[in-house]
Amino acid sequence: MEEAFSAYERVRARLPDITREGACQRLADLDAIADDTDVFLLDAFGVLNIGETAIPGVPERVAGLQKAGKRVIVVSNAAGNPHAGLMQKYRRLGYDFDPDDVITSRKATLAGLAGMPGIRWGLMATESLGRDDLEHLDITYLAEDPTAYDAAEGFILMGSAVWTGQRQALLEASLLRNPRPVIVGNPDIVAPREVGFSVEPGNFAHQLADVTGVEPRFFGKPFGNVFDLTFARLGRFDPARTVMVGDSLHTDILGGQAAGIKTALIAGYGFFAGHEVEGPIRTSGIRPDYILARP
Repeated sequence: MEEAFSAYERVRARLPDITREGACQRLADLDAIADDTDVFLLDAFGVLNIGETAIPGVPERVAGLQKAGKRVIVVSNAAGNPHAGLMQKYRRLGYDFDPDDVITSRKATLAGLAGMPGIRWGLMATESLGRDDLEHLDITYLAEDPTAYDAAEGFILMGSAVWTGQRQALLEASLLRNPRPVIVGNPDIVAPREVGFSVEPGNFAHQLADVTGVEPRFFGKPFGNVFDLTFARLGRFDPARTVMVGDSLHTDILGGQAAGIKTALIAGYGFFAGHEVEGPIRTSGIRPDYILARP
């Protein structure tokens, strides 16, 4: 955790500014803030699930909030999986979400690309997951062929499960020869798994920016584009009764604050599982409204 936290701190210049400080009120779980909340925006990893496993008791708690009339929307930096596959995963884990109530950085990326010129993209992603949602794009999956990197007119970093150091070196070398746009579909540096953390596209994006000087364009938390999609889905809502719930200070909490809503940090699962949160809060200056022991 300490190494991942330090990695986020090193790239603070590329993240949104802190806009306010929360009270860091300590409470038990989501039910403890339900009376003051109409809309729950829930991160996925560290809130709904760890890797491929639902956090015990959370499917039932989310169902209870939905039954009580609360609006529950998933706001996740899950970009690597096609949307249909992601919905299958949530159903398998015991969650019942309307597909339009799952707002991902993949959706935000595709919305952003819709406003850009159509060019040849080199894609960081897992090809075996398929091209669903991407059929309209001119994409080439990046692997070990250097010519594919040089032929691309821009790059999309969507999923890093099969990315390697060799591929990263090829991408950096190609950008040094010829700088081109880099679109990042998942700003996360790491994500909590059943054991340890996985390295996510944000890590490689910041690395290539440091090496090449090409500043990526990020889609997803903590950046406003994913919240714009979420708020459009909500329609009329009260920001003072809307809370972003997540396990990461630098993505969920910082992003929620920059978007003008309340925030709740999950302290006992995900990023900070087994660690205290007070020190990182002091160091970062990112103070949530609530600190919850569990979702």
